[in-house]
Amino acid sequence: MVRNLTNRLSSFLAKAEFRQVTSENILERCSFCDYLLEKESDYIDYRVCPSCEHHYPMGARERILMVSDLNTFKETNKSIVHLTDSASVGKRSMDDQVTGLTEAAVTGNAYVGGVASMFVSLDYRFSGEMMGGIVGEKIALAFEAAAKKKIPLIAFVSTGGSDIERGLLSLMQMAKISVAFEAFSRKGLPFVCVMTNPTTGQIHSSFASIADLVFGEKGTVLGLAPDKKDEENPKNVEASLPNSAESLINNGMVDRVVDRRSLNELLSLSLNLISSRHNVEAVNTRNSSFLIEKTWANKGHQHLEELWPSDWEDVHLSTYNQRPTSLDLIKRMFDVFIELHGDRLHGDDPAVVAGLGILGGHPVMVIGQEKGHDITANERHEGRTDPEGFRKAQRMIQLASRLGLPIISFVDTPGPNYGLDSEIRGLGNAIALTMRAMIQAQTPTISVVISEGGSEGALAFAMGDRIFMLENAHYLINSPEKAKDVFHQKIYFRDEDSDAISLTAQDCKELGIVDRLITEPSGGAGRNPGKAANLLKDSLIEELESIQGLTIKRILRDRQSKFRQMGEYSSYFRVALNREASNLQAYVTDRIRLVRERREQRKTLRKKKRDSN
Repeated sequence: MVRNLTNRLSSFLAKAEFRQVTSENILERCSFCDYLLEKESDYIDYRVCPSCEHHYPMGARERILMVSDLNTFKETNKSIVHLTDSASVGKRSMDDQVTGLTEAAVTGNAYVGGVASMFVSLDYRFSGEMMGGIVGEKIALAFEAAAKKKIPLIAFVSTGGSDIERGLLSLMQMAKISVAFEAFSRKGLPFVCVMTNPTTGQIHSSFASIADLVFGEKGTVLGLAPDKKDEENPKNVEASLPNSAESLINNGMVDRVVDRRSLNELLSLSLNLISSRHNVEAVNTRNSSFLIEKTWANKGHQHLEELWPSDWEDVHLSTYNQRPTSLDLIKRMFDVFIELHGDRLHGDDPAVVAGLGILGGHPVMVIGQEKGHDITANERHEGRTDPEGFRKAQRMIQLASRLGLPIISFVDTPGPNYGLDSEIRGLGNAIALTMRAMIQAQTPTISVVISEGGSEGALAFAMGDRIFMLENAHYLINSPEKAKDVFHQKIYFRDEDSDAISLTAQDCKELGIVDRLITEPSGGAGRNPGKAANLLKDSLIEELESIQGLTIKRILRDRQSKFRQMGEYSSYFRVALNREASNLQAYVTDRIRLVRERREQRKTLRKKKRDSN
């Protein structure tokens, strides 16, 4: 392996860079549905069948050019190549003819949506993209260059496993890349990984799976050593496999499954949001017009289609659970919202929604407890949070802290999702760690109780620097045992047989639990959710602009002081204290009077006794 070869070799590599895809890579008909492809722009531009939406392989450079701004890509480290034996040279020469590459990895700089970025792109067609020393070295150099330039890194991963020929040396590339990634990560820089088909082996279990954002292309097979395709049905679509991106998003392993045709839009929005701390102008000025054009690019996402239709704006909803939920408010308040999924451990709790958003020009991290409505309430178990939901929130809090994004959390839950399964998966631990994450967050936090705050399930999301509460919302405090009984027996609390305490928003304000009450429209938020969202939006923007002017040191100090003193002194406490002081004063006065009366009585008795003698 040589990092700097002669100018002649560099010239050769430069020529290889512009090699076009040969006609042998162009199919006349789809191998899966037999659809005619030769004149379809989706296939020509993106290698996607417009009929069955199968995603065919793409070259490493093609992928970068597909998502980067026009004429901005500049390749780096082109001259790092193998010096190996003649047998391997012959094999690699065949790979070169197929891919136009001399190595499996392509790295370089480009702009995406106006944001300078570093790229790593791997090509599975090159020797199955085994992770040898060259690939490891180029990836490590890319992380180091991105850290030096303070720019995000985007990786297109497509790999078939480990390089058996180089054995231990290949295995150690995992350690090399991990060291380079750690130095990059400490600078608070964003890392986005797009997993393409297939993403397996050592690369999947090293840097690819620990990215800040992990997107999986449709039909991508993921895993360290995933199950093979159905040999009896070779045309079996990858999306039906247990290791597909579509399956693993429900297991919490990827943030989104994305169609390649919308990948440029998703990456552009994401980078403008998560790189704002290092590129202050990214959202507010230079790319403001770009973001306006892309507003609600994901409005067709299935999790948003289930919400209230827009023509319900002024319809009165009779039952209490038809108040606007977190997603209802997010849809009406945020200019952009990119929902992210998964706890990276076990699953994706539908009772918790989270993602990147823009609120009045401010990039933020959004976390909300979601009850759903009549159709989706059961799917979201009526807002009761699973351990996976708490862990998803922890992951988002930590990501926001690292990237410097303020956190806005929406609180709306009757409590945790009680049950043996939840206990086995660590419900209590998940709640405790979420509260700890909120207290430790290295970024401003604002919590909003929008409808129902159910005990510890709500508290874990409500420990913000500023706490708002809609005026008709309430806090319900109940013992976990009682709450569990109520939940499983499907009964409702009654004043005469329940020890639950329900506090109104005004009660919480008087107790010092919340900082500000948000006025609701006439008739409540359920009557006019659009106006309710606007009132809340104005208050949040005002608070964001105020709190973001504080240093992190000041924010942490004030946050710890706030919760340390909570409950010690409030208007209710003052009334109780004054009452106790008055009672004590009256008691002391009565005792003094009684002592004096007894003293006078004894004096009178002694005088009478002397007179009688």
